[in-house]
Amino acid sequence: MQLKQYYLGCLSHASYLITDEKTHTAVVVDPQRDVEQYIADAAVVCCEVKYVFLTHFHADFLAGHIELRDKCGANIYLGQRAEPEFAATKVKDGDRIEFGDVRLEILETPGHTPEGISILVYDLAKNKEKPYAVLTGDTLFIGDVGRPDLLASIGVTADELSDMLYDSLTNKLVKLPDETLVYPAHGAGSMCGKNLSKDTVSTIGQQKKFNYALQPMSRAEFKKIVTEEQPEAPSYFVHDAILNRKERPNLDETLSESLNALSLEETLRLKNQGAQLLDVREAIDFEGAHLAGSINVGIQGKYATWCGTVLNHDHPIVVVTEVGKESEAVMRLGRIGYDNVAGYLRDGMDALRHRPDLVAKIDRITAVALSEQLASNAAPTVVDVRSEKEWAAGHIAGSVNIPLNHLNDRAGEIEKGRPVVVHCEGGYRSAIAASVLANAGRPDVLDMVGGFKAWAASKLPVQVETTVGTGA
Repeated sequence: MQLKQYYLGCLSHASYLITDEKTHTAVVVDPQRDVEQYIADAAVVCCEVKYVFLTHFHADFLAGHIELRDKCGANIYLGQRAEPEFAATKVKDGDRIEFGDVRLEILETPGHTPEGISILVYDLAKNKEKPYAVLTGDTLFIGDVGRPDLLASIGVTADELSDMLYDSLTNKLVKLPDETLVYPAHGAGSMCGKNLSKDTVSTIGQQKKFNYALQPMSRAEFKKIVTEEQPEAPSYFVHDAILNRKERPNLDETLSESLNALSLEETLRLKNQGAQLLDVREAIDFEGAHLAGSINVGIQGKYATWCGTVLNHDHPIVVVTEVGKESEAVMRLGRIGYDNVAGYLRDGMDALRHRPDLVAKIDRITAVALSEQLASNAAPTVVDVRSEKEWAAGHIAGSVNIPLNHLNDRAGEIEKGRPVVVHCEGGYRSAIAASVLANAGRPDVLDMVGGFKAWAASKLPVQVETTVGTGA
């Protein structure tokens, strides 16, 4: 038996391939939507993907179960409380699948969602009595547990899910042998919890020692601690949670329709009809020159998450990127179910070389220069687009805190008649914010280079709130 973990950093997502060379059988658990790596790695050890498990209906990405079914004929497995539109085998506590040296045993572990399961993995060649590992999905993370308050759990309250989560942890997972390896579906950076570790594997024994949510406490104490100070989930989570239940086109079908090279004229026509222009280049390149009306979400950062936050999944998207990056930009939108891409601008920014009237830019400002302007009679408005918790821990005095995920709705709160300087922690989110504000009709927007880190590194004054609010 072999168990391999795949970690997708941009979505903080872990998926798993389990192979058995005796029976030439492979299982994939919680796959990302682009599934070629699982198929290729299974083939290396002469195995075929025959099963695909979802530990639950994920909200933060579109899973690849449909793709593995269509490409490999894999059978889809879900917890017995799941209600999918596609054909699937439902499993319950104690159900087993065995092949060669592999045994998979199901634990129903609701709490993050009602249909949640964990999967005990036995290596029968080594030990038939004790599990080698447990794949915990979003029930148990390294350093945290799955939040019970996401809207993905439609029709079930957070209080009911908190009860389920308490029982799943205390009656099932913590009773596993201490040496059992813990492999979750997410790591640090995921909004499916609040305190996830950067580690991607642990043991039950280690988690019983160090995971705050597994310490001895009453049910009431547990429910309070797991629901407080949770980060605000992006709006696309509900879209993905629903889409993961549905029969839908696979990624290849979507890409065949989305990877269209569009002329500048076609791009402008789509823009005039309500299409969103998404420029995925680095912030410095975007701010130096871009097609007016574009939103910048750099492909090198938390691209999919922020696209899902600032873009609408119902309106067409036209991608602007460096030549050769088109497929990656569109595919990564597909990872979160944004299949509404109409195409990409052929030749990228070179398409505008004879149309300077369509080119816009956003000025940049250093922390030191901003400090000097703030001391003058023509001080700009400083908008800090970090979370409320980040802002409270240290910010520029007099700055206005509007977290990026609320900027579209709250842009009207920013005072008009004087320049606006936006910043975040390091510069990635502020470039998005500057493009959002410029697109909303604020021509006087500047982006502070290097963000709050640059301000602090320049030894400029920092104001700290005495009370730290919840994250946003």
